[in-house]
Amino acid sequence: MLSRLAHFLCFMMAVQAAAQDVPFISERFKENPAGFITAFESMQQGDEYFLNTPPMYQHAIFYYEKAYAFNPLNALLNFRLGVCYLHSDHKFKALDFLNRALALNPNVDPEIHFYLGQSMQINYEWDNAIAEYKLYQSSLYENKDAEKVQEAKKKIGECHTGIALTAKPENVKVENLGPEVNSSNAEYNPHISADESVLIFTSRRNDTYGGAVDKYDDHYFEDIYISEKVNDQWTKARNIGPPVNTKSHDAAAGISADGHTLFVFKGDRNAGDIMVSQLGNGRWTKPEDISKLVNSDAHESSACLSSDGNILYFVSDMPGGYGGRDIYKSKWNLSRQEWGEPQNLGVSINTPYDEEGVFIHPDGKTLYFSSKGHKTMGGYDIFISRFEKGRWTEPQNIGSPINTPDDDVFFEVSASGIHGYYASFKKEGMGEKDIYMVTFNAPTITLSKMAILKGVVTDANTGKPLNARIELIDLSKNEHIGVFNTDVKTGKYLVSLPSGVNYAAVIYADGYLFESENFNLPDTASYKEFHMDMKLKPLSEGNAIVLNNIFFDTDKFDLKTESTNELERLTKLMKSYPTMRIEIAGYTDNKGSDDYNLKLSTLRAKSVVDYMIIAGVDPARLTYKGYGKERPAASNETAEGRQLNRRIEFKILNK
Repeated sequence: MLSRLAHFLCFMMAVQAAAQDVPFISERFKENPAGFITAFESMQQGDEYFLNTPPMYQHAIFYYEKAYAFNPLNALLNFRLGVCYLHSDHKFKALDFLNRALALNPNVDPEIHFYLGQSMQINYEWDNAIAEYKLYQSSLYENKDAEKVQEAKKKIGECHTGIALTAKPENVKVENLGPEVNSSNAEYNPHISADESVLIFTSRRNDTYGGAVDKYDDHYFEDIYISEKVNDQWTKARNIGPPVNTKSHDAAAGISADGHTLFVFKGDRNAGDIMVSQLGNGRWTKPEDISKLVNSDAHESSACLSSDGNILYFVSDMPGGYGGRDIYKSKWNLSRQEWGEPQNLGVSINTPYDEEGVFIHPDGKTLYFSSKGHKTMGGYDIFISRFEKGRWTEPQNIGSPINTPDDDVFFEVSASGIHGYYASFKKEGMGEKDIYMVTFNAPTITLSKMAILKGVVTDANTGKPLNARIELIDLSKNEHIGVFNTDVKTGKYLVSLPSGVNYAAVIYADGYLFESENFNLPDTASYKEFHMDMKLKPLSEGNAIVLNNIFFDTDKFDLKTESTNELERLTKLMKSYPTMRIEIAGYTDNKGSDDYNLKLSTLRAKSVVDYMIIAGVDPARLTYKGYGKERPAASNETAEGRQLNRRIEFKILNK
């Protein structure tokens, strides 16, 4: 097989043997004057778009191709067509045009070697790209253009990184999501719910809302699309429609872990702002300004929420950063119900170049983002950093074949850590950019240390979905973590639970008894999904609930401090319904004597009542009783069953 250099020499000899650079002058085309005039005018029209500020490459291609059909041996035309294709949906076409331009006239343009280097780089021709960049560098030294010298140096460094990363590819499988999601148009900015049930992305298709085409690049306006996973298959993507999509550009900038909060990028507000839309009753609300502190006069482009909803990570080029676009965070001010002053993530994450596509994993500790400034193999590459010991670790390139020599942006990983989703430009793709799923194989995969809690909340009597709230509490600290809402239409909810916390999960709905569960996830806990469908009981006489977050030491009746939050919740309910009378009942398993179990269960129930009396509840409204091993809720033949039988219940005697 011929070497790349030998192939190029043969190519040049073939071109030169055919003809030298043929200029667009009428004397060269006397046999076809009408054709010359048409081609010359096309060349001029193409030049207008090519030299426009900003360049309108897609428009230029249309006219340059017409001129090229008439005169394919003009060096400048080949050069400019190559540059246009390099910035188009068909960038892999660029190399042949640029090679031909150089063969026809080595001095066709001072930038020829730079663009040849870029074109070879995206084709993984690392050594040839380095050679072209060095030729470009040599010409720059003569002109003393330090800025372009540095740019060429960076591109050479990218090629060396590409050589190293492609020599040791990661053990992953990269799959195109196929025609249900991708099209012949561009798809990008994919965002997934933590359980991979919802995919939201941006595309430029002919069913864009309003049907308009952007005059600058001749593509349809951006719209946001959605696909759901049903029976492990993605449904046909559909336009999310108004009021989220408008007749202008609308791009997906991020979604929350439960898929109920959508961030929308609007380029026609200020220099670019992030808007927020909420899913309620099966419909998305009209996007609103996320915050005046987050949205500045600068360009804000992408955003994501921490799993507890208390930290917003976003990208901006606001003044005071490290250069280009930086990643910032803002904390939710609970008392003021707004986002706080943005904080730059610092020099360990941000560089003098652009960062983009920020994503915080549901584990709350792992940050994925794209950067042009860290060690990339070209354009944006995807990096990973973890928050350890109070700081972000040095970002690591996630490697080949995920990263390519072209832009790789907006990488999101499922809660399990098994799958990643991103958009990339590949030769075998269906369009300009497609959305791909990455499957991490051993030993690359590290299962996330977290859990997902999901299910449906309904009325216990009617089965009707409820508009409920799920509150998370850190029991060891007695601290509120966050509140999450069910979908009004379906009653579905999803909550992420990073490891290292003893959680109480409490489900509320107006007019219903609350339900509570306990999830203790130590730091060593690997990924797990809890499915918890909750049937809430109306606040009616005779209804009872188990107080799952009331805790006692073994054989003790003193309330543990982890019980405080549940007790405060119970007390608040009693004060909200001042005529309600209740019974607190204690139960045990069948271990031990009947007398002992009856006494222990009675004392435990009394401890709960005593707490409420001290908290201000009228003793006349409270009764308690111990039932010992009576009325088991589950079999006593298993450890799990006995645990369920050791319980405290709350029962409404009258309302």
